[in-house]
Order: sequence, then C-alpha cells, then structure tokens
Amino acid sequence: MKDFLTDAVQTLVTFLQGLGQLGLFFVSLLVYSPRTLVRRPQLVMRQVYNSGAMSLTIILTCGLFVGMVLGLQGFDTLQRFGAEEALGTFAALSLVKELGPVLTALLFAGRAGTALASEIGLMRATDQLAAMEMMAVDPIRRVVIPRFLGGVISMPFLAAIFNMVAIFGAYLVGVSFMGVDEGSFWSQMYANVAVADINQGIIKSVVFGVVASLLAVFEGYNSVPTAEGVGRATTRTVVITAIVVLIMDYMLTAALIG
Repeated sequence: MKDFLTDAVQTLVTFLQGLGQLGLFFVSLLVYSPRTLVRRPQLVMRQVYNSGAMSLTIILTCGLFVGMVLGLQGFDTLQRFGAEEALGTFAALSLVKELGPVLTALLFAGRAGTALASEIGLMRATDQLAAMEMMAVDPIRRVVIPRFLGGVISMPFLAAIFNMVAIFGAYLVGVSFMGVDEGSFWSQMYANVAVADINQGIIKSVVFGVVASLLAVFEGYNSVPTAEGVGRATTRTVVITAIVVLIMDYMLTAALIG
C-alpha cells in the first residue's frame, strides 16, 4: 500500500511538472509569435506548406470516404422516420459542428504532428539546437515558433476542406445512389445550417490547431536526444493529442451549446 501511494504521488508530481513546463512553453510561444510573423513570414509560410499542403492527400481521401459513410448511415437512419430528404442537413451539421474539426485534428496529429515532433527531436539529437544557442540564435524563435504558427494557420483550412469534401461524399451517396432529391438535399441544408453552427466548427478547428501544434513542437523540443527518445516523443505526440482533442471537444461543445 505504501509503495502504491508513493508511486501515485510521484506520478502526480511528474504530471504537474510536465503541465507547468507546457504552460511556460506556450507562454513563450505567444510572446514571440507576433514578432516572428512580422520578421520571418517566409519561414511561417514554408511551414504552412509543410503542415497544410502536404496533408491535403490524407484530408481529401479520408474526408470523401467519411462523407460517403455518413451518407449511407444517415440515409439508413432517416429513412426509418420518413425523413431521408433531410440527409443534407444531417450530414452538414454532423460535419461542421463535430466530425470535421475532430477528425481533421486527429489526422493532422497523425501526419503533420508526428513530422513536427520528429523533425525538432532529430535536431535536438544531432545537436543542431545546441549549435544555434552557441551562435546566440534562439531555437524557439527560429525553429519552434514558425512550425507552431504553420500548424495553427493550416488547421482551420484543412478542416474546411475536409467538410466540403465530406459533404460532397454524402451528396454523392445520397443523391446518386440512394435517390434522395437533389433540390431537397441542398435546400434543407441551406435553410437549417446557421452561421452559429459554422462558427462553432471554426472555433473548434482553431483550438484544436493550437493544441495539436503546441503538443507536437513541445514533445519534439523536449525529447531525449537519442533515437529512442525521438521515437517516444513522436508516439506521445499522437496519443496525447488524441486524448486532449477529445476532452477539449466535449468542453467546447458544452460551453458553446450552453
């Protein structure tokens, strides 16, 4: 019993220390981010390309098939109540408010987040960050912040693209395969999807972008400078991001609905 309590206390202390380090790291990013946007916009745009444009393939592919599955499941469910004409509203609200931001964040963590963590972790393992510090170059401003901002900027655009492709997938299945009236599909979506619903999805995508990018650069920057340490940091990036995104999704949904 004593050993269990000791381990529990040690785990809690380690967790609180890590949380404090993450908070201080996030504050430093917020302090220097405006200056980096002004002085080094080319670095930020390069990271937008690396995090955003390079993730388009997986976003487009997964978005299309998620929309098609949503069209099949939505049609099957709505048909039982004689409301299959509301498939457009069902698909749009499900994607814009919930599935779009969450799934995009998970895909972003799996592709761009791991790339950011492993890249910065490898720079730590090969002493590139230490060399920058010896030359009086702050690695946080030069390396970390452009990658953080690139992820934050990319995430809302990726979520919007995911939603559009997924809605097209639902339209393709519902209208072309299941026989839903095309006019009803689009007209009901236009009538029932409000600006507040779209804003809710935008807020979630921005928050998830901050969370996913922050955890990726934090894990990479603080990784153990070995091959094993970089691998563990990359794994932690995906796992922790998925957990935090789902927790934040519940909290944001409760706050926005309330």
